Amino acid sequence: MDQPLPTTTLEAPIFDPRAFRLTPFEADLTTRAREFGARILAPRAQKWDREAAFPIDNYRDMHAEGWLGICIPRAEGGLGADFRAYCLAAAELGRHCGATALTWNMHVCSTLWTGLLTDDLQMDAPTRAEHQARRAIHYRRILEDGAIYSQPFSEGGAAAAGAAAFGTTAKRVEGGFLVNGKKIFASLSGHAQQYGILCTDVTDGAASRRNTLYLAIPANAPGVSVAGEWDPLGMRGTVSRNLLFADVFVPSTASLMPDGLYFQAATRWPHMFLTLSPTYMGLAQAAFDFTVRYLRGEQPGTSPVKRRMYPTKQIAVAEMRVMLEQTKALWFQAISEAGPDPSKESMLRALAAQNTVMENANAIATKAVRSCGGQAMLKTLPLERIYRDSRCGSLMLPWTAELCIDRIGRDSLYERGETDE
Repeated sequence: MDQPLPTTTLEAPIFDPRAFRLTPFEADLTTRAREFGARILAPRAQKWDREAAFPIDNYRDMHAEGWLGICIPRAEGGLGADFRAYCLAAAELGRHCGATALTWNMHVCSTLWTGLLTDDLQMDAPTRAEHQARRAIHYRRILEDGAIYSQPFSEGGAAAAGAAAFGTTAKRVEGGFLVNGKKIFASLSGHAQQYGILCTDVTDGAASRRNTLYLAIPANAPGVSVAGEWDPLGMRGTVSRNLLFADVFVPSTASLMPDGLYFQAATRWPHMFLTLSPTYMGLAQAAFDFTVRYLRGEQPGTSPVKRRMYPTKQIAVAEMRVMLEQTKALWFQAISEAGPDPSKESMLRALAAQNTVMENANAIATKAVRSCGGQAMLKTLPLERIYRDSRCGSLMLPWTAELCIDRIGRDSLYERGETDE
């Protein structure tokens, strides 16, 4: 089993509150997250990975300690974290268990998108009042019952990347919607109580991204099923199987966003797609932490033999530290800028930060494996798992590492609507 760090020797925060000028709320929240990760997540992380099992015990503890409501407004009973505060706390959790942090992000988005993010968007007063009444239903489920929500995007086509309408459809019927379709790589499949589904309203026949609906579908609703096996390289505890919907009825109150709001959010609040990156920021730090402990002879589960005196090890750690600091600086700037209607430069920075975190997390882990040698291959130690988990980040929609590079190049060279004709 992975050995937890003693609670009396918590490692330094990823983002030092004084150096990064964190608010008192952010400093307290990240300290709590760091302690929770070391106490609860780290000792269990190997189990979820080895068994490819969902970390349900972690979620029970997160509910008990308030983490499921981190982005629910304080006025509605949650912790009231904004975008940056959430990202900083999520990085600390990702440092200790990537699968838990990544699935937790899918849950948190159901509250972040319906809360702070939606509050920044344009709605008339009646629509806003109706939305707030509806989201309160979901918030109560989370805070009182510990309900877990998911956020499946992928369908095997271009929709998750924002290039086409979602193939999962919703048709209006009396009292609500009939939903049909399929989501793949659907994290939390079979374990969430509510699936937050992005689907296309096809009531009028035409499939358009502008007609995207965001619906909460109960896991036990007739017509919902989970299919497929789950035995991946990394992030094994996410249990991202396929979700199938066959004439699933959901009432109108299932709308997590008012009609048309998702499209407005995706175009006006694009930093919403950056929330996968905190997990990998945490994994990058975890790979560095392990290497330092190991070379100092302080890694639990290994013999207390120091290897820090060798120049090759010192150079490797220095290179890892430089890459880590570069990654932290760019990512912190990007999450600090998050908000509605970002400038072109801000968007390019966000895409660059996403690509940098997702690629550098694995680059740092790769160097850690080489520097720590044969012990790094042992599944009784966390580095092997960190390495595999970190490799998965560059593949994740909607901002994969490749798509980020494609957009950065294109948007740097072309203004909106500009062509070479």
